[in-house]
Amino acid sequence: MAPDIPGMTGMPAPQFVMSTNGRRIATYSWGDDEATTVLLVHGFASSARDNWVNTGWVRDLTRAGYRVLAIDQRGHGASDKPYLDRAYVMDLFVEDVVTVLDDHLLESVHYVGYSLGARVGWQVAVAHPERVDRAVLGGIPDGRPLARLQIDQARAYLEHGTPVEDQVTRNYVTLTERVPGNDLGALIALAEGMRLGDADPDVSNPPPQRVLFATGSEDAILERSRLLAAATPGSTFLELPGRHHFNAPVSREFRHGAVAFLGED
Repeated sequence: MAPDIPGMTGMPAPQFVMSTNGRRIATYSWGDDEATTVLLVHGFASSARDNWVNTGWVRDLTRAGYRVLAIDQRGHGASDKPYLDRAYVMDLFVEDVVTVLDDHLLESVHYVGYSLGARVGWQVAVAHPERVDRAVLGGIPDGRPLARLQIDQARAYLEHGTPVEDQVTRNYVTLTERVPGNDLGALIALAEGMRLGDADPDVSNPPPQRVLFATGSEDAILERSRLLAAATPGSTFLELPGRHHFNAPVSREFRHGAVAFLGED
């Protein structure tokens, strides 16, 4: 994302939470434990450090007086990285968030998620509305972008070094290799797992909370993101000028808009 933002927050050692099905989920905390907590949940092939620390989000939120709690989603960062597709169904991502909140004794939080983290946030807000006060959902599509990834080409690249011909798949492989510690095998399993069950945002059953949707003006999912926002009562939509799906998290407009939204009465 963005390497050296002035005043960038340091990265604490992870505190591990055990999921309901025995996977270790890494969590990181900054700020005053008594302050309102903002939970940060990153996107596919990213991490808490890559998505939120290196981009200035943790810095800006703690400066605004929040306690920040971030997680490495299963398959990412310091969390466990199983190679089983069934370890990555949406229900398990949702359960991980609830387990983290329980472990940290948090009844409810402000939720901020990007891409995959936003998809998880939509589901948490709908299934467990009492745990989310309000939410910021960035880069959230109303389809299944990982379904466009050509699993056979990604596996051939992983196992034999075969060049990836499909452009979308090549983009995901490049994204995966960009972040230190990523495991392409685990992320391929994740892409397969997300095709199991119902993981799509349901426009007929939107979150009841106030939601800020934010998507880059150059993101192919822009109009579909607008449709999700339009289906969510009381929501706000923020278009991020000149940003595409992979660089939107570094947007100053995104950070400042989210901090302002979270602080509204």
